[in-house]
Amino acid sequence: MTTVAVAVTDGTLLFELAAACEVFGVDRELATPWYTLTVCGEDGALVGGWLTAGIRHDLHALAAAHTVIVPSIRDLDAPPPALVDAVRAAHAAGARVASLCTGAFVLAAAGLLDGRRATTHWAHTALLQERHPAVRVDPDVLYIDEGDVLTSAGKAAGMDLCLHLVRADHGTAVANALARSLVVPPHRPGGQAQFIPAAISHGRDHVLATLLPWALDRLDRPLGVTDLARQAGMSTRNLARHFHAVTGESPLRWLLTQRVRRAQELLETTGLTVEQIATRTGMGTATTLRRHFAHQLGVPPDTYRRTFRP
Repeated sequence: MTTVAVAVTDGTLLFELAAACEVFGVDRELATPWYTLTVCGEDGALVGGWLTAGIRHDLHALAAAHTVIVPSIRDLDAPPPALVDAVRAAHAAGARVASLCTGAFVLAAAGLLDGRRATTHWAHTALLQERHPAVRVDPDVLYIDEGDVLTSAGKAAGMDLCLHLVRADHGTAVANALARSLVVPPHRPGGQAQFIPAAISHGRDHVLATLLPWALDRLDRPLGVTDLARQAGMSTRNLARHFHAVTGESPLRWLLTQRVRRAQELLETTGLTVEQIATRTGMGTATTLRRHFAHQLGVPPDTYRRTFRP
């Protein structure tokens, strides 16, 4: 897997393109042979909204590469048809194809993700699933390796995927040495769920509009379905029906989600211990908090705090 081609079209975003070029286009003498990088695309393409690219190889050259990298694109509604066709042809010719961030929309349009797990930036996973129902979109991971087709989440996750490709081709020692040279972690724990902002508002125009804020003010208490139903003045069965309609979750699942989100806020903004946060979020014990936190976000509370509260 020594030849790598990066696809560039008008509207390619700069961050992910630069990450791929830095990993595969600079020989740091970590392994022999290193990669030969070719940038393919439209001459004069506007990259990042302001950088004009001078390119000597058109998109047809993608088919000659062992690995094709598709960086993020700006227009998700209309992936460039020429790029879609070229990526499809490269894969048919035997290339390993990897997308960075919203480049997944190009792979999906080419039909390469049908029946496969895939991911993209968390802000666009729902759109990817809506546009391409045959794709099994996973919004929680940093990247997914399906063998000859790989996808990554947003922005910095593109670097994670590039390092993963190096690790697959040259081994862990080489990937770790490259990561040290780039001053990035060789492998980040957890997935992108830990980076998704906590959105707890469900609007004001529904039957639970007063109940949800009431519950959020009492997350430190051992609330249950009976407590919520009593406060709402309805049966537990009726409550469950309304909860699913408004939040998409059961009452207990919604409560647990809010407790974890409150724990995120406290880990980011306070110096409280995990035990104290467990009490303030109604989790009871640090062990319970750690279990539910890691299950929802993919990392334990201590790791999350180190990431978001240096």
